[in-house]
Amino acid sequence: MTRFEADTPAERRKLFAEAVTAHRTRGSAFLTIEVDADPALDGTDDDGDPMPGPWVQFSEKTFNLDVTDDERARLETLLDQFREFRVEELSSPEEADGTNLRITARSDANRLAGFVDHVFQHVYGRDEDYRAWVTQI
Repeated sequence: MTRFEADTPAERRKLFAEAVTAHRTRGSAFLTIEVDADPALDGTDDDGDPMPGPWVQFSEKTFNLDVTDDERARLETLLDQFREFRVEELSSPEEADGTNLRITARSDANRLAGFVDHVFQHVYGRDEDYRAWVTQI
């Protein structure tokens, strides 16, 4: 891969598909995709600094992501459009303010890329022109 960020729907999906392909080709442990923090959506810490933006990890055939209760409800609705994807594991540690989900997703790189783009827009509330970064492959 030669580029690691994109901010239009077509370019993001291309970037995500290329990242999945690179991950599979390299046999890496996982890949991570992050978006820029948005204080209006992600909040701020005690010092008033923006909290980190959401992230999605993918490993072999499994997505890993953290969600709040509201985000989880939106994710469940989104999964109706991706019937081949299944929530396999939920974890809600007492010290965390949300749930970690592992979603099995057996599909081609383009379908996986579309899912990630939808997650950032429909689950995490990003606008159509949000910027995403592949931060680890």
